[in-house]
Amino acid sequence: MHYSGSPSPPPELRVLKKLLLGVVALVLVLTASAYLLPRYVTVKHTAQILAPPEVVFPILSTPAEWPKWSPWSARDPDMEITFSGPPTGYGATWSWKSASQGDGSMTFTLSIPSVKVAYDLSIVGMGPPAKGDFLIAPNAEGCVVAWTMTSDMGNSPVGRWMGLLLPGWLRRDFEEGLSRLSDYAQTQPMPPPIIGVEIPLTPP
Repeated sequence: MHYSGSPSPPPELRVLKKLLLGVVALVLVLTASAYLLPRYVTVKHTAQILAPPEVVFPILSTPAEWPKWSPWSARDPDMEITFSGPPTGYGATWSWKSASQGDGSMTFTLSIPSVKVAYDLSIVGMGPPAKGDFLIAPNAEGCVVAWTMTSDMGNSPVGRWMGLLLPGWLRRDFEEGLSRLSDYAQTQPMPPPIIGVEIPLTPP
């Protein structure tokens, strides 16, 4: 009697098995490689604004002004926006709901007149709030504004890989936003001087 052992699997099954093993190996490599990527991603863009700091600062530190120049608002004119907290400066907040731009909120955490504005930006489903700020420096043509934001991509491998794409996305947004800011600021009058009013800069 001739015994040939267990029958060999059909060629199609062997190919499928190799394919599945290859996919598993690729997922493992991508997952391991993700943790070699930085957790924190910082993006910065600087632009000339054709308006003085006294005009630019209140636009940046007042939530109600953001929809008039923000690139995200421009992409969704039907965005639902809600304002809360003080109208400007520390603690001022605006939140939005948008089918194309996502849902989120921004709260101002620092407000130094004509010098600096800082904020926390939260996007639903995107992990911890991002930290952003604007530095305003006067010059002969108006002022230079540097827009910086640092995002925490978390411990998820997907988040770490997204961190490679985020700088490209944000730089385009920042470039468009600062261009729109310059255009809008040029239409605004000089604000009256602030006399005898204390502006909250940081938490009490």
